[in-house]
Amino acid sequence: MRDWANRISESAIAVRKHWDTSPRVGIVLGSGLGELATQISVEKVIDYATIPHFPKPTAMGHKGQLVCGQLEDVPVVAFQGRFHLYEGYTAQQAAIPARLSRALGADTLIVSNAAGGLNPHFAVGDVMLIDDQINLMFANPLIGINDDQLGPRFPDMSSPYDRELLDTATQVARRADFNVHCGVYVAMRGPTYETRAEYRMARRIGGDAVGMSTVPEVIAARHAGMRVLGLSTITNVGSPDAPCGTSGHDVIAAAATAAGKLSKIVRGVLATLGTV
Repeated sequence: MRDWANRISESAIAVRKHWDTSPRVGIVLGSGLGELATQISVEKVIDYATIPHFPKPTAMGHKGQLVCGQLEDVPVVAFQGRFHLYEGYTAQQAAIPARLSRALGADTLIVSNAAGGLNPHFAVGDVMLIDDQINLMFANPLIGINDDQLGPRFPDMSSPYDRELLDTATQVARRADFNVHCGVYVAMRGPTYETRAEYRMARRIGGDAVGMSTVPEVIAARHAGMRVLGLSTITNVGSPDAPCGTSGHDVIAAAATAAGKLSKIVRGVLATLGTV
Protein backbone atom coordinates (compact mmCIF):
# COMPACT_ATOMS: atom_id res chain seq x y z
CA MET A 1 0.00 0.00 0.00
CA ARG A 2 3.03 2.26 0.39
CA ASP A 3 3.04 3.41 -3.26
CA TRP A 4 -0.55 4.60 -3.10
CA ALA A 5 0.17 7.92 -1.38
CA ASN A 6 2.45 8.88 -4.27
CA ARG A 7 0.00 7.61 -6.89
CA ILE A 8 -2.92 9.51 -5.40
CA SER A 9 -0.77 12.64 -5.07
CA GLU A 10 0.05 12.43 -8.77
CA SER A 11 -3.64 11.97 -9.60
CA ALA A 12 -4.54 15.01 -7.48
CA ILE A 13 -1.88 17.15 -9.14
CA ALA A 14 -3.31 16.25 -12.56
CA VAL A 15 -6.83 17.18 -11.46
CA ARG A 16 -5.70 20.49 -9.99
CA LYS A 17 -4.18 21.48 -13.33
CA HIS A 18 -7.74 21.57 -14.66
CA TRP A 19 -9.65 22.58 -11.51
CA ASP A 20 -7.90 24.28 -8.62
CA THR A 21 -10.83 24.45 -6.19
CA SER A 22 -10.72 22.28 -3.06
CA PRO A 23 -13.91 20.22 -2.85
CA ARG A 24 -15.78 19.86 0.40
CA VAL A 25 -17.46 16.62 -0.65
CA GLY A 26 -16.63 13.70 -2.92
CA ILE A 27 -19.62 11.92 -4.49
CA VAL A 28 -19.49 8.46 -6.06
CA LEU A 29 -22.35 8.38 -8.55
CA GLY A 30 -23.42 4.76 -8.48
CA SER A 31 -26.45 3.32 -10.26
CA GLY A 32 -29.44 5.57 -9.66
CA LEU A 33 -27.53 8.73 -8.84
CA GLY A 34 -26.08 9.45 -12.27
CA GLU A 35 -28.52 12.24 -13.08
CA LEU A 36 -27.19 14.24 -10.12
CA ALA A 37 -24.24 15.19 -12.33
CA THR A 38 -26.61 17.20 -14.53
CA GLN A 39 -27.60 19.28 -11.49
CA ILE A 40 -24.05 20.32 -10.65
CA SER A 41 -22.92 23.80 -11.68
CA VAL A 42 -20.10 22.32 -13.71
CA GLU A 43 -16.75 24.05 -13.70
CA LYS A 44 -14.74 21.23 -15.26
CA VAL A 45 -15.25 17.71 -16.59
CA ILE A 46 -12.14 15.54 -16.62
CA ASP A 47 -11.94 12.22 -18.43
CA TYR A 48 -10.53 9.41 -16.30
CA ALA A 49 -8.16 8.52 -19.13
CA THR A 50 -6.29 11.80 -18.55
CA ILE A 51 -5.75 11.18 -14.82
CA PRO A 52 -2.64 9.18 -13.87
CA HIS A 53 -3.25 5.79 -12.21
CA PHE A 54 -6.98 5.82 -12.98
CA PRO A 55 -8.39 2.55 -14.35
CA LYS A 56 -11.07 2.51 -17.03
CA PRO A 57 -14.58 1.62 -15.80
CA THR A 58 -16.18 -1.19 -17.76
CA ALA A 59 -19.41 -1.53 -15.78
CA MET A 60 -22.70 -0.75 -17.46
CA GLY A 61 -23.74 2.91 -17.06
CA HIS A 62 -20.38 4.14 -15.72
CA LYS A 63 -19.10 6.97 -17.97
CA GLY A 64 -15.61 7.33 -16.60
CA GLN A 65 -15.33 11.02 -15.94
CA LEU A 66 -14.84 13.43 -13.05
CA VAL A 67 -17.40 16.23 -12.74
CA CYS A 68 -16.09 19.20 -10.74
CA GLY A 69 -18.21 22.13 -9.63
CA GLN A 70 -20.76 23.44 -7.15
CA LEU A 71 -23.95 21.87 -5.81
CA GLU A 72 -26.02 23.70 -3.21
CA ASP A 73 -23.13 26.19 -2.99
CA VAL A 74 -20.81 23.39 -1.87
CA PRO A 75 -17.73 22.56 -3.98
CA VAL A 76 -17.96 18.91 -4.99
CA VAL A 77 -16.11 16.39 -7.09
CA ALA A 78 -18.40 13.71 -8.53
CA PHE A 79 -17.18 10.39 -9.91
CA GLN A 80 -19.19 9.15 -12.88
CA GLY A 81 -17.91 5.63 -12.71
CA ARG A 82 -16.36 3.48 -10.00
CA PHE A 83 -14.04 0.48 -10.07
CA HIS A 84 -15.32 -2.94 -9.06
CA LEU A 85 -13.46 -6.02 -7.96
CA TYR A 86 -15.52 -8.04 -10.43
CA GLU A 87 -13.94 -6.03 -13.25
CA GLY A 88 -10.61 -7.45 -12.21
CA TYR A 89 -9.47 -4.42 -10.22
CA THR A 90 -7.92 -4.65 -6.77
CA ALA A 91 -9.51 -3.34 -3.60
CA GLN A 92 -6.90 -0.55 -3.64
CA GLN A 93 -8.03 0.49 -7.11
CA ALA A 94 -11.67 0.33 -6.05
CA ALA A 95 -10.84 2.78 -3.26
CA ILE A 96 -9.42 5.44 -5.61
CA PRO A 97 -12.49 7.76 -5.51
CA ALA A 98 -12.24 8.03 -1.72
CA ARG A 99 -8.47 8.50 -1.80
CA LEU A 100 -8.56 11.18 -4.48
CA SER A 101 -11.46 13.03 -2.81
CA ARG A 102 -9.44 13.27 0.38
CA ALA A 103 -6.26 14.29 -1.41
CA LEU A 104 -8.13 17.13 -3.12
CA GLY A 105 -9.37 18.39 0.26
CA ALA A 106 -12.79 16.77 0.80
CA ASP A 107 -13.70 15.77 4.34
CA THR A 108 -16.96 14.00 3.41
CA LEU A 109 -17.72 11.17 0.99
CA ILE A 110 -21.18 10.30 -0.34
CA VAL A 111 -21.46 6.87 -1.95
CA SER A 112 -24.41 5.33 -3.75
CA ASN A 113 -25.12 1.94 -5.25
CA ALA A 114 -27.73 -0.41 -6.62
CA ALA A 115 -28.50 -3.29 -4.29
CA GLY A 116 -30.65 -6.35 -3.99
CA GLY A 117 -33.16 -6.20 -1.17
CA LEU A 118 -32.82 -8.82 1.56
CA ASN A 119 -35.19 -7.28 4.07
CA PRO A 120 -38.73 -8.49 3.35
CA HIS A 121 -40.07 -4.99 4.04
CA PHE A 122 -38.12 -3.54 1.10
CA ALA A 123 -39.55 -3.04 -2.40
CA VAL A 124 -38.02 -2.19 -5.76
CA GLY A 125 -37.38 1.55 -5.98
CA ASP A 126 -36.93 2.03 -2.23
CA VAL A 127 -33.91 3.88 -0.84
CA MET A 128 -31.89 2.47 2.04
CA LEU A 129 -29.56 4.66 4.08
CA ILE A 130 -26.58 2.48 4.90
CA ASP A 131 -26.08 2.24 8.65
CA ASP A 132 -23.38 -0.45 8.62
CA GLN A 133 -21.69 -2.92 6.31
CA ILE A 134 -20.50 -6.51 6.08
CA ASN A 135 -17.49 -7.24 3.88
CA LEU A 136 -17.87 -10.59 2.11
CA MET A 137 -15.57 -9.55 -0.73
CA PHE A 138 -12.65 -11.19 1.08
CA ALA A 139 -10.54 -8.19 0.09
CA ASN A 140 -9.55 -4.98 1.86
CA PRO A 141 -7.84 -1.87 0.42
CA LEU A 142 -5.65 -1.57 3.52
CA ILE A 143 -3.87 -4.90 3.12
CA GLY A 144 -0.13 -4.45 2.86
CA ILE A 145 2.42 -2.18 4.54
CA ASN A 146 0.50 0.76 5.97
CA ASP A 147 1.32 4.28 4.81
CA ASP A 148 0.78 6.65 7.72
CA GLN A 149 0.29 9.49 5.24
CA LEU A 150 -3.04 7.91 4.31
CA GLY A 151 -4.22 6.81 7.76
CA PRO A 152 -3.52 4.62 10.80
CA ARG A 153 -2.55 0.96 10.64
CA PHE A 154 -5.74 -0.20 12.38
CA PRO A 155 -8.59 2.25 11.70
CA ASP A 156 -11.73 1.97 13.81
CA MET A 157 -14.75 0.76 11.81
CA SER A 158 -17.32 0.62 14.62
CA SER A 159 -19.28 3.44 12.93
CA PRO A 160 -18.35 3.53 9.24
CA TYR A 161 -21.33 5.72 8.33
CA ASP A 162 -21.73 9.11 9.98
CA ARG A 163 -24.70 9.26 12.34
CA GLU A 164 -25.28 12.99 11.90
CA LEU A 165 -25.37 12.64 8.11
CA LEU A 166 -27.78 9.70 8.44
CA ASP A 167 -30.08 11.76 10.64
CA THR A 168 -29.96 14.68 8.23
CA ALA A 169 -30.75 12.42 5.27
CA THR A 170 -33.73 10.98 7.14
CA GLN A 171 -35.05 14.45 7.89
CA VAL A 172 -34.65 15.48 4.24
CA ALA A 173 -36.70 12.47 3.13
CA ARG A 174 -39.43 13.22 5.66
CA ARG A 175 -39.69 16.84 4.52
CA ALA A 176 -39.92 15.63 0.91
CA ASP A 177 -42.67 13.19 1.98
CA PHE A 178 -41.08 9.88 1.00
CA ASN A 179 -39.96 6.96 3.10
CA VAL A 180 -36.41 5.71 3.48
CA HIS A 181 -35.10 2.59 5.18
CA CYS A 182 -31.98 2.24 7.26
CA GLY A 183 -30.00 -0.98 7.17
CA VAL A 184 -26.88 -3.07 6.68
CA TYR A 185 -25.20 -3.40 3.29
CA VAL A 186 -23.52 -6.71 2.45
CA ALA A 187 -20.79 -6.54 -0.19
CA MET A 188 -19.91 -9.55 -2.35
CA ARG A 189 -17.28 -9.70 -5.07
CA GLY A 190 -19.63 -10.60 -7.97
CA PRO A 191 -20.15 -10.39 -10.90
CA THR A 192 -22.81 -13.07 -10.52
CA TYR A 193 -26.02 -12.23 -8.75
CA GLU A 194 -26.57 -14.22 -5.59
CA THR A 195 -27.89 -17.74 -5.39
CA ARG A 196 -30.89 -18.53 -3.22
CA ALA A 197 -28.59 -19.93 -0.55
CA GLU A 198 -26.41 -16.81 -0.64
CA TYR A 199 -29.44 -14.54 -0.25
CA ARG A 200 -30.54 -16.64 2.71
CA MET A 201 -27.07 -16.52 4.28
CA ALA A 202 -26.71 -12.74 3.81
CA ARG A 203 -30.06 -12.15 5.49
CA ARG A 204 -29.28 -14.48 8.39
CA ILE A 205 -26.01 -12.73 9.20
CA GLY A 206 -27.77 -9.38 9.47
CA GLY A 207 -27.87 -7.95 5.94
CA ASP A 208 -30.70 -5.80 4.61
CA ALA A 209 -29.29 -5.26 1.11
CA VAL A 210 -26.55 -6.87 -0.96
CA GLY A 211 -24.34 -5.48 -3.72
CA MET A 212 -20.92 -5.57 -5.37
CA SER A 213 -19.32 -2.22 -4.52
CA THR A 214 -18.98 0.59 -1.95
CA VAL A 215 -17.18 -1.23 0.88
CA PRO A 216 -13.60 -0.64 -0.37
CA GLU A 217 -14.35 3.07 -0.85
CA VAL A 218 -15.85 3.39 2.61
CA ILE A 219 -12.95 1.57 4.29
CA ALA A 220 -10.48 3.91 2.58
CA ALA A 221 -12.55 6.97 3.47
CA ARG A 222 -12.68 6.02 7.14
CA HIS A 223 -8.97 5.19 7.05
CA ALA A 224 -8.46 8.80 5.93
CA GLY A 225 -10.78 10.20 8.62
CA MET A 226 -13.62 11.18 6.28
CA ARG A 227 -17.30 11.28 7.17
CA VAL A 228 -19.39 8.96 5.00
CA LEU A 229 -23.01 8.88 3.85
CA GLY A 230 -24.12 5.76 1.98
CA LEU A 231 -27.26 5.29 -0.13
CA SER A 232 -28.56 2.07 -1.68
CA THR A 233 -31.29 1.89 -4.29
CA ILE A 234 -33.19 -1.37 -4.00
CA THR A 235 -33.30 -2.60 -7.58
CA ASN A 236 -34.52 -6.15 -7.04
CA VAL A 237 -35.80 -8.19 -4.13
CA GLY A 238 -33.83 -11.31 -3.35
CA SER A 239 -36.33 -13.77 -2.00
CA PRO A 240 -34.89 -17.30 -1.78
CA ASP A 241 -38.39 -18.74 -1.52
CA ALA A 242 -39.70 -16.95 -4.62
CA PRO A 243 -36.66 -16.50 -6.88
CA CYS A 244 -36.86 -14.43 -10.04
CA GLY A 245 -34.20 -13.68 -12.63
CA THR A 246 -32.15 -10.49 -12.55
CA SER A 247 -30.17 -8.77 -15.30
CA GLY A 248 -27.93 -5.73 -15.43
CA HIS A 249 -30.42 -3.88 -17.64
CA ASP A 250 -33.19 -4.59 -15.13
CA VAL A 251 -31.06 -3.19 -12.32
CA ILE A 252 -30.29 0.05 -14.18
CA ALA A 253 -33.95 0.54 -15.10
CA ALA A 254 -35.03 -0.02 -11.50
CA ALA A 255 -32.32 2.31 -10.17
CA ALA A 256 -33.63 5.11 -12.39
CA THR A 257 -36.97 5.02 -10.56
CA ALA A 258 -35.29 6.23 -7.37
CA ALA A 259 -33.15 8.93 -8.99
CA GLY A 260 -35.37 11.77 -7.77
CA LYS A 261 -35.30 10.56 -4.18
CA LEU A 262 -31.54 10.15 -4.17
CA SER A 263 -30.99 13.60 -5.65
CA LYS A 264 -33.22 15.21 -3.04
CA ILE A 265 -31.37 13.47 -0.22
CA VAL A 266 -27.92 14.43 -1.50
CA ARG A 267 -28.89 18.03 -2.21
CA GLY A 268 -30.62 18.35 1.15
CA VAL A 269 -27.57 17.03 2.98
CA LEU A 270 -25.25 19.32 1.00
CA ALA A 271 -27.46 22.33 1.76
CA THR A 272 -26.99 21.59 5.45
CA LEU A 273 -23.22 21.32 5.02
CA GLY A 274 -23.23 24.63 3.20
CA THR A 275 -24.59 26.37 6.30
CA VAL A 276 -21.84 25.04 8.57
